[in-house]
Amino acid sequence: MHLIISDTKAGKSYKAEIPKDKEAEIAGKRIGDMIEGGIVGAAGYELELTGGSDDSGFPMRKDVAGSRKMKVLLTKGIGFHAKNKGERRRKMIRGDSYSSEITQINAKITKAGPASLDELFRKEKKTEEKK
Repeated sequence: MHLIISDTKAGKSYKAEIPKDKEAEIAGKRIGDMIEGGIVGAAGYELELTGGSDDSGFPMRKDVAGSRKMKVLLTKGIGFHAKNKGERRRKMIRGDSYSSEITQINAKITKAGPASLDELFRKEKKTEEKK
């Protein structure tokens, strides 16, 4: 599982990998629940779960209960972008509960920790060797 942490004050996002032994702590939680940042190595941070997507790329919606995948008639919001005014369409989406099928988890910072996220999640630049 990947955790995308959004820093709304700085306007940046950071990607972290959740270890297999910590995935059980997130399973069963719902969109809007809080988790500790120590799960991914951001000790002292408090994160609010805001959504995610499954292994097929279907987004999670807060207004659908459970962790099931289903087709829902949508007029606006996550998972639907209308091309014409008043358009409605039946789209496949996921519910609001996290399970083992979810591969990307989105979260935002509600309480910052002592160290900055730039220090905790440094991006290493790839260098290509020219032949």
